Amino acid sequence: MTSTYAMTDVYSQVQHFYAHQMQALDSLRFEDYAATFTEDGTFQHSPGVEPARTRAGIVAELVSFHRRFDDDPVQRRHYFTHIALTAQDDGSISSTVYALVITTRPGGTPVVAPSCVVHDVLEVEEGRVLTRSRTVTHDQMF
Repeated sequence: MTSTYAMTDVYSQVQHFYAHQMQALDSLRFEDYAATFTEDGTFQHSPGVEPARTRAGIVAELVSFHRRFDDDPVQRRHYFTHIALTAQDDGSISSTVYALVITTRPGGTPVVAPSCVVHDVLEVEEGRVLTRSRTVTHDQMF
């Protein structure tokens, strides 16, 4: 993965992966989203909250988090930009991504909130990208 061609190939694969991962999350397909993590993956999306561990734990955390929207019709979209990848000695990939979450309510104006940085450790196994760990930091918490 040291050649420019190999990194370009991986970069393209990671972009494709993130697109499908975020579409699963935004469509509330939490099982599909959790399946994009390794079986023992970790996911921390909010500061001060313990990371969810394992795919089942990730699903449970997302179900719990999204209950706040039960009586609030809302569409959330996650936009990942400025993806920076670094190959690690263990074969994993460190990924740092700028993320914007756009929230829209019926008849309303889209609101950007929050603005975040996503820190992932990714694994590529048999051509498939999986998230080993994700930590999301929120810009308003600096």
